[in-house]
Amino acid sequence: MPTETSTKRGRPGYDQQSVLRIAVDVFNRHGYDATSMGILAENLGISKSAIYHHVPSKGDLLKLALDHALGGLEAILDQPAALTGPADERLEFVLRQTIAVLVDRLPFVTLLLRLRGNTEIERDALERRRAFDHKVAALISAAREDGSLRQDIDPRTVTRLLFGTINSIVEWYKPGGSLSPEKLADDVITMAFDGLHTAA
Repeated sequence: MPTETSTKRGRPGYDQQSVLRIAVDVFNRHGYDATSMGILAENLGISKSAIYHHVPSKGDLLKLALDHALGGLEAILDQPAALTGPADERLEFVLRQTIAVLVDRLPFVTLLLRLRGNTEIERDALERRRAFDHKVAALISAAREDGSLRQDIDPRTVTRLLFGTINSIVEWYKPGGSLSPEKLADDVITMAFDGLHTAA
């Protein structure tokens, strides 16, 4: 006989994390603004009241999803390899780890990158994302200043192209395919640091 603590209302097997994963998929397919609690309930196969058993509102689902994406990215900058050593090595580490987080939390990062800033939750998330981007940009500048990266390209262009390349991964990368996350990171780093010319 199930105990009171192990039994949840709604469809058996659903918990907050499974509700969140499906909600993120629905947000990415329909757009957050266009997704109602009714649409979420239909996709989950449970009633709206059953969703409220897990989270107070659609906004709380969004906040949980964005915290998962941003928490993974922000944790990168606290790791020792991001804090000590030559700037170009720290930059490479951060970029590799950013790709790893993006692939591991692909639906969540996809949602983050598609935000429009229409709600306070979205604006707060965008501010956290900008803070992360600024710290990576500072690493790029430090690597330029110490001579480990070329200085003939505008640093703003470098920053935008690096972020543009990495952010585009959410639109085309398919986890579980022939391109592993490690090879993906290797390819991005090689192209970013060494270019496309064959070695002399």
